[in-house]
Amino acid sequence: MGEFVDKVKGNVNEAVGKAKQHSNDPETRAKGKGQEIKGKAQQVKGSIKGALGDKV
Repeated sequence: MGEFVDKVKGNVNEAVGKAKQHSNDPETRAKGKGQEIKGKAQQVKGSIKGALGDKV
């Protein structure tokens, strides 16, 4: 179950991060890039959990 939760959180963070990158504010764009990267990392974490059987 943790695998699914991490992947969903990752997708949400990645989508929100991409949306923030379309802002006119440079600081918001930078935060958006960071949030997108965080989302990608969460998706990888979910994939690893799935491969290891949620033992992570």
